[in-house]
Amino acid sequence: MAEYLTKSAARNIFYGGSIFFLVVFTALTVHSHYYIKNVSTDESTLTEAVARGKHIWERHSCINCHTLLGEGAYFAPELGNVWVRYGGRDNAAGARMGLKAWMRAQPTGVRGRRQMPQFNLTEQELDDLIDFLEWTSRIDTLGWPPNDAG
Repeated sequence: MAEYLTKSAARNIFYGGSIFFLVVFTALTVHSHYYIKNVSTDESTLTEAVARGKHIWERHSCINCHTLLGEGAYFAPELGNVWVRYGGRDNAAGARMGLKAWMRAQPTGVRGRRQMPQFNLTEQELDDLIDFLEWTSRIDTLGWPPNDAG
């Protein structure tokens, strides 16, 4: 065997490595899509109200201040587990009432604190947004966020 790398050997290593990693990348992409579609997403409870809630989330640009499952801005709390933090697993009605009351009470006017604007959402919009937040809390995030504090 030669002590140095020939042009043809370097080319073969380049093409072989490129093909290998392209195959690995493609396999990981297919696996990720399969996992999202069939394992981590609770598609059985994906209702029209959840879809409307997502549209409200997007229309009011909530992601500009909040994070959702780690994506978004870090000005305001993570909302991927807000349903859990408000006790939604144990008392769904209480969590819904608490979230509605909190959103209606904004801004609080406390000096020196970050304030959420008042969006004047209708009762239906509040219900839809809360349905969306409840649905996101059921996504299997493999332990993210690491605690319930948000």
